Amino acid sequence: MPTFDIVSKIDAQTLDNAINNAKKEILNRYDFHDSKSSIELDKKNNTVTVITENDMRLKAIIDAMISRFVKQHLDPKAIDLEKPFYSVTGNMIRKDILIKEGIDQQTAKKIVKKIKDSGLKVQASMMDDQLRVQGKKIDDLQAVISLCRSDDFGQPLQYINMRN
Repeated sequence: MPTFDIVSKIDAQTLDNAINNAKKEILNRYDFHDSKSSIELDKKNNTVTVITENDMRLKAIIDAMISRFVKQHLDPKAIDLEKPFYSVTGNMIRKDILIKEGIDQQTAKKIVKKIKDSGLKVQASMMDDQLRVQGKKIDDLQAVISLCRSDDFGQPLQYINMRN
């Protein structure tokens, strides 16, 4: 029976390159000349920690990161900006930005519901942080892929392991 997997993954090396390029861009900008701003990528926890002086510089750093993501062909939807920033010491503020990897249960349920509501003769099952879709015809699986691409689930999705 033909199957494929729906996953949400970020290439670690491309992510590292995008963050390093954003660091270089920030260091070379005139408005950050005497700034103590820093951007650190924690590869183990998939978080980016930004420390800077004020809210304006924080927004500029996040904009630089998003532009570097786009130039590196990474989806900016992988950046979770929901966490508020907080004060560290003195006049410095810190923001932890989570890089989304894997499909969480809530998003997986939305995807499965969308597939079931479409009326296609396929089965979708949740496995850890990915979804497996199986059906009798490859055409149905391709219809599921186009259905998922047409909707926004709040994070980038990839379709891998198409097997016949």
